[in-house]
Formats: sequence, structure tokens, C-alpha cells
Amino acid sequence: MGSSSVQLAKYTPLSSYNAGASFLAQLLWFYIGSPLLMAYWLPFSGLKVRILRLFGAAIGAGVRIKPGVRVKFPWRLSVGDSCWLGENVWIDNLAPVVLDHNVCLSQGVYLCTGNHDWSKPTFDLRTGAIRIEHSAWIGAKAVVGPKVTVGEGAVLSLGSVASASLACWTIYAGNPAQPIKKRHISPAVD
Repeated sequence: MGSSSVQLAKYTPLSSYNAGASFLAQLLWFYIGSPLLMAYWLPFSGLKVRILRLFGAAIGAGVRIKPGVRVKFPWRLSVGDSCWLGENVWIDNLAPVVLDHNVCLSQGVYLCTGNHDWSKPTFDLRTGAIRIEHSAWIGAKAVVGPKVTVGEGAVLSLGSVASASLACWTIYAGNPAQPIKKRHISPAVD
């Protein structure tokens, strides 16, 4: 039998990626900061906010962080006042993530700022920032992808996937998320 005529392509590693912090800062985050942030035995939001700030996150006043929250790089995270990060939220922020004031991320939300270029044999890393504007709500188990802006007051419903930006004051559902109706706020009743 002759030798195979199949030639394997030469693959190179992913494009060099800058994590945005020193190697020591990354080690401290992954071995100390991140486990403390995710800890269920440490339910106090105030302490979790301080840990994130210590590692470079910009965190506003009145932020609530539930147990199980994961943040890849806190130095690329900005959270406004009165935000809620529910149980098991994963902020996979290879690029910046900005949450404006009064944003709610329900249980199990996944914010993904990175993807790979499947058209290249090296699967080059491609990143894009995520911005979630004032008074938006991301429902439980929903996913927001790279380069997405969730407009002010928008709602991404349970288990939906936003791979494109969402308009203000609109409710979205599905995969990919589609607008289903406008969001209206009922007046407060005394």
C-alpha cells in the first residue's frame, strides 16, 4: 500500500489575545477573587461588590449580586446603580460589558462577548462588547451575544437568544430573538 495522499493543514494557535491585566492579576482573580464571587456560602452582595471593585470593575450603588455569579475579567465590567445579577449569571467578558442603571440579569443569563471565526482553520478569536441599557431586563437562561446592545427598557424573555441588537422598550422572545410587542410600564398604584 502506498502512502496516504491526504495532507494535514498546518494549524497555528489562536490569534494572540490580551486579557487586559497582568498575569499576576489574572492568577489572583482566578484563584481567589472569582471563587469568592461565585461562593454560595458568601451570600452578601456588599462583599461581592467590593471584591469586583478590588479587581478593577466599576460597580455602582445598590447593586445586588446573588450566589453563583461568574465574571471572566472584572476589569472589563461596568455596572450602574441598582442592578440585579441573579443566581448563576455568567458574564464571559473577553470584551467590555456595560450594564447601565436598573438592569436585571435573571438566573442563568449568559453574556458572551467572544466567538471564533469558523471560516478559518485557526478559529481566530473574535470579540465584541455588550451593552445593556437603562431599565432593560434579561430573562432567566437567556443569552446575549457579541456586539449586541440591548436598548433601554427592552426585555429578552426566558431562554431567548439575542444575536443582534434589541430596540428600546420592546419585548423579545425566541432563538433568534424576535420582537413580540412593545413594553409599557403601568403607573404606580398607591
